[in-house]
Amino acid sequence: MTKAVLFWSAGKDSAMALNRLQQDPEMEIMALVTTLNERYKRISMHGISESMLDRQSGQLGIPLIKMWVPDDPDNSSYEKAFLKLCRELKNEGIDTLVFGDIFLDDLRMYRENLAHKAGLKVHFPLWKIPADQLVAEFTNTGFRAITCCVQSNGLGMDWIGRQLGPDFFSKLPAGADPCGENGEYHTFCYDGPVFNRQIAFKTGEIVFKPVNIRQSDKTEESGFLYLDIL
Repeated sequence: MTKAVLFWSAGKDSAMALNRLQQDPEMEIMALVTTLNERYKRISMHGISESMLDRQSGQLGIPLIKMWVPDDPDNSSYEKAFLKLCRELKNEGIDTLVFGDIFLDDLRMYRENLAHKAGLKVHFPLWKIPADQLVAEFTNTGFRAITCCVQSNGLGMDWIGRQLGPDFFSKLPAGADPCGENGEYHTFCYDGPVFNRQIAFKTGEIVFKPVNIRQSDKTEESGFLYLDIL
């Protein structure tokens, strides 16, 4: 029996990865691991608050481990926190780390190299599954999610806070990955077969966070729009 932890982002890919793990008789899910920003007490990239993460964990019925990193961590500080956590997990008998990545080879290699430094294996239950198959799986198995973060110069304001479903996926602009694997959008998953009950929530303010300013003939600001989930 493989003793594993799942790196949980609060979004749809983590939820679908968990659903597949729960159907694998060789996998024992010992805990979820979530990376949180020390300053804002929110999930990195997704922007979901610690309190909403705790509610998710409660409805999943799985212990939650919080990995804290500085605001805008560099690789060194992230890797230090990651390897420290891996040593602790290994001491608890964990042998495998599970991630919900789909097709980014460089990200997979990065995760594999870090895990191997700590003497742990990795598993990617969604790896290289075609986007249309994953979209159908998300819809047909009863998952429900809302966009909580979108690229400001990609999808933009019209796509923040939208419910995922057939209409959402069919209207994504040309060039956008249906699963948002290139960072087009991130989600908060609040219902589906992995939850004991649907998570009630309401939406709050939308915040823009710039990530770079490019100087050319004009100044162009890009970044991410975050929707507060309450």
